[in-house]
Amino acid sequence: MAARPELAGRRSPFVDLPGHGTSDRPQDFVYTLDEHPDVVAVALDAAGAADAELIAHSMGGALAIVLAHRRPDLVSRLVLTESSLDAFPPTTAAGSAIAAHGEDEFVEKQYARVLDAVGPLWAATMRPADPRALHRSAVGLRRGSSPVMRTLLEGLPVDRVFLQGEHSGELEGRRRLKAAGVRVLTVPGAGHNVMFDNPDAFAAAVAGAD
Repeated sequence: MAARPELAGRRSPFVDLPGHGTSDRPQDFVYTLDEHPDVVAVALDAAGAADAELIAHSMGGALAIVLAHRRPDLVSRLVLTESSLDAFPPTTAAGSAIAAHGEDEFVEKQYARVLDAVGPLWAATMRPADPRALHRSAVGLRRGSSPVMRTLLEGLPVDRVFLQGEHSGELEGRRRLKAAGVRVLTVPGAGHNVMFDNPDAFAAAVAGAD
């Protein structure tokens, strides 16, 4: 996405959270919405990226909201895609299925089963992650932030865009979010992975051309 012509000329750092991708996998890290945003803040500080536009998806959106609340100096704009706004998300959410198991049970027994069940696309994104990091992150997401992410988002004094895939159904609390100044956009032909399902609409929203 960062290479698309609509986004040319922008500096676009990508962050692998601890326990995910090529980042370190500390076993004593808690991997919750208290810790993850602080790590991203350190990365942004190190990159000298004040007033950044945070482009975040799913769980990443939840931590981006918390980060924008804690460090308003770092964030000038939020583009959230299918982001988690409430604690205890629906049991159909992938994170809820992971958090339903105890940590050791998930690592030792359920991780491989989940990889088989989620299909090749999600499995490809899960395999580079540490199973304990996945579980602790899912538990932290289910717990949510305090105040909860939705409340924080409604009160943030920055430009905020929320992308909801058409196939994901109506966004809960849509009117309240719009009343708080959040631009809520329904993306045609898209599900949870909006950037894959409708990359043109996603790029336009990131570029501010929506």
